[in-house]
Amino acid sequence: MNVVYRVELSQAERGELITMLSKGKRAARKLKRAQILLAADAGSSDAEIVRAVAVGGSTVYRTKRRFVEGNLERALSEDPRPGAERKLTGKEEALLVATACANPPAGRARWTLELLADAMVKLTEHESLSHETVRRRLAENGLKPWRKDMWCIPKVDGEYVARMEDVLDLYAEAPDPTRPVVCFDESPVQLIGEVRRPIPAEPGQLERYDYEYRRNGTVNLFVCIDVHRPWRKVKVTERRAAEDYAQCMRELTDVHYPDAECIRVVQDNLSTHSAGALYEAFAPAEARRILRRLEFHYTPQACQLAQHGRDRDRRATRSVPGPQNRRPKAPRQRNRRLGTTAKRRRRPHQMDVHNRQSPHQNGPRLSRHIQRVIITVQRY
Repeated sequence: MNVVYRVELSQAERGELITMLSKGKRAARKLKRAQILLAADAGSSDAEIVRAVAVGGSTVYRTKRRFVEGNLERALSEDPRPGAERKLTGKEEALLVATACANPPAGRARWTLELLADAMVKLTEHESLSHETVRRRLAENGLKPWRKDMWCIPKVDGEYVARMEDVLDLYAEAPDPTRPVVCFDESPVQLIGEVRRPIPAEPGQLERYDYEYRRNGTVNLFVCIDVHRPWRKVKVTERRAAEDYAQCMRELTDVHYPDAECIRVVQDNLSTHSAGALYEAFAPAEARRILRRLEFHYTPQACQLAQHGRDRDRRATRSVPGPQNRRPKAPRQRNRRLGTTAKRRRRPHQMDVHNRQSPHQNGPRLSRHIQRVIITVQRY
């Protein structure tokens, strides 16, 4: 340690370190190095820094040297360490992945880390294998065999293929202003209010809101998206009855596409998505006038099973009597796991509700065919 390294921070680097220490959301080692650099920049000696920061002299020397020879990022970070040799070879890791993707043992609903470790001991020459080793190898491959996800598995029959080909042909057509293709869907959204006033944002800190919230009812969103041009329309209603659907169709023909000869509407198989809804809402002559300019195309039936299932589950949950339903205006707490920092769900804002998705537990998102529309538009 014969070489003396002098630390001179710029104004930007000094501000970055001060912000890092004020937040305290970094690794302890990185925060210690930030304190060392700030103290050295202030003119403190190595002995004073050792006593103030409670680190060894070699740590102070290495931090200052890495800053002078490199930059701030190098001084705060660590050099990659070789670590211990991987216990599983490439072929053994492939065997682990294949085992995790296979069916669990008889009498077990799913794989666990312990079961996978035991299975690998039987399939390889290892005398023992920790579940942490198994967890790391699975994490590297993005596998969580103990978890399941609900998915809509379609029954591909003739009707499914016919509707699929019909919708895909519409998406692949060249844009025609006289015959636009519009995707239509709806989704319920819960309105959430604050119990306590949020803390405004400031430099280096996001706006903060409390984990309690107040339910202000629900609304329904009708969404129209043009497939061949960057246009969408969102309408907020109190419900999604046949009359509301009919009003959206009339606005589509008279307001948004008054010069179009025929508007091709791609929609799911909800009971209100039919020509009869217009006859229920308007006089027969008005309903016929609107329908002459509309052409309905329906997505495959299997695409809507998961969406309708979530609607059914949500309605069943609402109908269950309980203290939450008896007192709907009482403040509610957002999910928080004990001992960890909660990852709060995104909530719809009262004034900007059409730009956000509702939380999963508060209602389904827009059906999958709307997402497919966006992907298809990007492709073409």
